Amino acid sequence: MANAKLSAEIRQELGKNRSRALRHEDYLPAVLYGKGEETKTIKMNALEFLKLVRKHGYSSLIDLELEGETLPVIIKEVQNHPVKGNVIHVDFQKLNKDEKVKLTLPISIIGRENAETKETILVQQLNEIEIECLPRYIPQSIEADVSNVDLNTPLFVSDLEIAKNENITIFRDLQDVVASLTEPTSHVEEEDEDEELPEVEVIGEETEETDSEE
Repeated sequence: MANAKLSAEIRQELGKNRSRALRHEDYLPAVLYGKGEETKTIKMNALEFLKLVRKHGYSSLIDLELEGETLPVIIKEVQNHPVKGNVIHVDFQKLNKDEKVKLTLPISIIGRENAETKETILVQQLNEIEIECLPRYIPQSIEADVSNVDLNTPLFVSDLEIAKNENITIFRDLQDVVASLTEPTSHVEEEDEDEELPEVEVIGEETEETDSEE
């Protein structure tokens, strides 16, 4: 699968007011930094960025086109509006093609419909995994196929495709469970119908009867 692609421009105007104006113009302010390099302030089309992350996620390797160059980058941090929740700023890290990078990737479950039944529930026990590799080996996604999982056979880290790639180091025990099937538990409350409730004396009952007779 080809790397995600995104175009960006250098931005000269800085400050909160200018960043706010950029967002009103449908641009997204960002910064790009790399080891031993000066940090660059950049901007990109906000809609194009959102399309990219919807398709490729936040952890994929991105070919960033900037000033006539294509730079390998990853998203290091995303800032969201505290109330609206929309993306307002992005930090990109430029990668060295010959230097390994460590990152955490989400695990996507596929084949759930083939594993679950009316009597079983699939439980995902590992949602993300930390790896290290050269930029060219960064996987676009990590999929966990649970089609063959049953009550006696969970899916382990060793079953993931990345576990078979000698170019990728995984920072998890290969015998850690990614997903498993379980039977739903039901709690039945037992009621003792033979048990008699103690009688409760009502204070003032005798007085009320005496008063009515008078």
